[in-house]
Amino acid sequence: MAKILSNDRNLQVLYEDNHLIAVNKRPGDIIQGDKTGDKPLSEIVKDYIKKKYKKPGNVYLGVAHRLDRPTSGVVVFARTSKALARLNKLFAGKETEKTYWAIIKDRPPKEADSLTHWLKKNPKQNKSYPHTKEIPGSKKAILDYRLIKTLDRYSLLEINLHTGRHHQIRAQLTAIGCPIKGDLKYGYDRSNPDGSIHLHARSLKFVHPVKKELLAIEASPPQSLLWDLCLSD
Repeated sequence: MAKILSNDRNLQVLYEDNHLIAVNKRPGDIIQGDKTGDKPLSEIVKDYIKKKYKKPGNVYLGVAHRLDRPTSGVVVFARTSKALARLNKLFAGKETEKTYWAIIKDRPPKEADSLTHWLKKNPKQNKSYPHTKEIPGSKKAILDYRLIKTLDRYSLLEINLHTGRHHQIRAQLTAIGCPIKGDLKYGYDRSNPDGSIHLHARSLKFVHPVKKELLAIEASPPQSLLWDLCLSD
């Protein structure tokens, strides 16, 4: 696991070299600018690089993948155009290993399972609907999960993604009756006070696009009583 290189109120840097920078996204952060006008994580990272290395002018930062706004966890950015092109190939070619943690309502139907659905996105609702069979306009979505811990009203799952579809984990877990805590859009009965959901990109593994060595980057979930309870021995 990479050690934390910088950990202030706005930014927790998990890995950094001349080609890449990985950070632990907070719930509520957006990766790139949108119609809200809120300052995106990409700009926060640029500010960090500019200040740390005293760079004049514009700082280059390439976005290779994204996390939903209410989620947290590992996000990797490219610091050069060459690194971005190679990272894009890794993600497109499914040459990355993504592991998530999710706190769900009650218990899953099985302690471990592989889920396959066909997701169809509704752009107006910004929501994906899961189907058990392929329908026009749908995309195949596959994930594996295993149960890590159960509490009275919640369970902690570890999830490995095999495809990267819009709202995939959120939609597929709801399809088996296990909405993520706080995820009002996908069937949880109430939202979290801060608008977050209990879905965390725990780790990202891939071969460094320039150095050609295996990188395994991990991020701790946000500090909260429920995360602490789920992860305690």
